[in-house]
Amino acid sequence: MNSIRNLILILGDQLDLESPLLKNADPNLDRVWMAEVEEESVHVWSHKQKIVLFLSAMRHFRASLLEQGLPLIYTELDQGADSFALCLKDTLKEYQPQSVMVLRPGSWRVLEAIQSVCKDASVDLKVSEDEHFFTSPDDFKTFAENRKAIRMEYFYRGLRKQYNVLMEEGEPVGGVWNLDKENRQAFSKSGPDSPYQGHRHQPDVITEAVINLVEKAFPNHPGCLDSFHWAVTREQALKDLNHFIEYRLPYFGTHQDAMWTNEPWLFHSLLSSSLNLKILRAREVVKAAEQAYLDKGVSLAAVEGFIRQILGWREYVRGVYWTYMPEYLEKNALSAKTALPEFYWTGETEFECLKQTIGQTLEHGYAHHIQRLMVTGLYALLLGVDPKYIHKWYLGIYIDAVEWVELPNVLGMSQFADGGLMASKPYVATGKYIQRMSNYCQSCPKNPEKRVGEDACPFTNLYWDFLIRHEDALKKNQRMQLQLRNLNRLSEEERLAIGEQAKALKTSG
Repeated sequence: MNSIRNLILILGDQLDLESPLLKNADPNLDRVWMAEVEEESVHVWSHKQKIVLFLSAMRHFRASLLEQGLPLIYTELDQGADSFALCLKDTLKEYQPQSVMVLRPGSWRVLEAIQSVCKDASVDLKVSEDEHFFTSPDDFKTFAENRKAIRMEYFYRGLRKQYNVLMEEGEPVGGVWNLDKENRQAFSKSGPDSPYQGHRHQPDVITEAVINLVEKAFPNHPGCLDSFHWAVTREQALKDLNHFIEYRLPYFGTHQDAMWTNEPWLFHSLLSSSLNLKILRAREVVKAAEQAYLDKGVSLAAVEGFIRQILGWREYVRGVYWTYMPEYLEKNALSAKTALPEFYWTGETEFECLKQTIGQTLEHGYAHHIQRLMVTGLYALLLGVDPKYIHKWYLGIYIDAVEWVELPNVLGMSQFADGGLMASKPYVATGKYIQRMSNYCQSCPKNPEKRVGEDACPFTNLYWDFLIRHEDALKKNQRMQLQLRNLNRLSEEERLAIGEQAKALKTSG
């Protein structure tokens, strides 16, 4: 085998035909390399739909590359590729490229594996920045330098200015940067009007083959495949974007924090998996939302709230990830050690909010951001679950979970494991928050008003237990003072009763 110039690695979350590595590829000198490996599905116990999403999207992308005439080395799952490193090692030995080229991967683990294999093979490795994003990790490091806390809001404002998004003569359109206060409404007692029934991309021949493969190769993994309808091609992703902008964005802002029984989709975009696969481009999503405000009169609150998730939060958490890894993975500021309850894998619990959120997660691989933060995430935080356990659950179970975006969201925002680097306080609340933002409590045997007793809400009980356990540490946080003053009103007898009931919850699993 004659030596080739560049071996161009395309990872499963880099499926963009506009990639600079592909644009500059010479079919006569270079080879594109892709590999389906078992390791990526089992290093965390991955949802079947997530495995299908990545493998089907990769195979569709392979077809697009071949249509463009790019020479391709592609290893399928059933061709014996147990790990990413071993598959790459075998390719380097066979083809002996002068160099390996790759965009920055979506996880530290994969980057280390590539670096190690190339070093052992004495092959030059060139890691380029992924132009899919508005910013680079170096941009974020510059922002974070000499800051004790790195709040997303200020990073977001800088990007609004830099990219002239929702700006007018150097000032934010509408005179304010953030309209989050307008985006926190619950539904009325009658529930959502005309809720979205979900995307319906029917599996084609390629996806059907992958579904059969996954059922055979990973029969014991969580989730089911009967409802798989996620976008696996750029064409499908663009249809989803257009549908969201036209029909759901106008209602997204007002009710983006609301939850409702048996309604998994509501007015959310469902674009995160396509964005994270790179079959949809962040810039085109932001532009489409901005144009909806400028041309169609969609409310500024809805548009700004959505753009903040893409231009603000998404860029921000990626910066956190690459600035503080690999040490960030070990963060556990609250010394949480409890095991993850078994019902996170089955959905079998009497607590309605958890049953609803975990049930739809197992069925679709999806829950929206408030369900993740203020139901599954909040319960784990209050219970004192080891951050690594809940991190692995989120990374494996959600259709859009790539480590660069999942890990900071879970360890920093949800679990406060970084001690306040990202969040200004722990996001803790009683069951009253869930009662206010959903109808879950109406069909739950537990009472969000009660903190002890047979019908006490576990969220409410664990909330007070959390404050008791961490009282000394939380006294240093100015934003927790009101909650601690309420705690001080409890008698010693009440504190003991709360602790005993919380202990029972922790051991019941």
